[in-house]
Amino acid sequence: MGPTSAFVLFAVVWSMVFFIVLPLRMVSQGDAGEIVPGTHASAPADAQIGRKAKITTLWAVPIWAILAGTILSGAITVRDLDWFNRMATPAVSAD
Repeated sequence: MGPTSAFVLFAVVWSMVFFIVLPLRMVSQGDAGEIVPGTHASAPADAQIGRKAKITTLWAVPIWAILAGTILSGAITVRDLDWFNRMATPAVSAD
């Protein structure tokens, strides 16, 4: 895995973790009782994006390290994940 692949893998892992962390402990404007005119009551009162980005990074780094280590060790390869094509094409005999 090259540096570009490692960065793309980290970006994907970080984004997925961010979308999981984003709604945690969210207080809506309706819950807080302070609805800003022109917004929905379900909009966040205080999104705390910086705090959630830090939490995301703390979770994404070890998840990325496990995935990158698994890929670099060769424990799981693309051929292991390509089970559908192996089942769809008939085996060629060496006769």
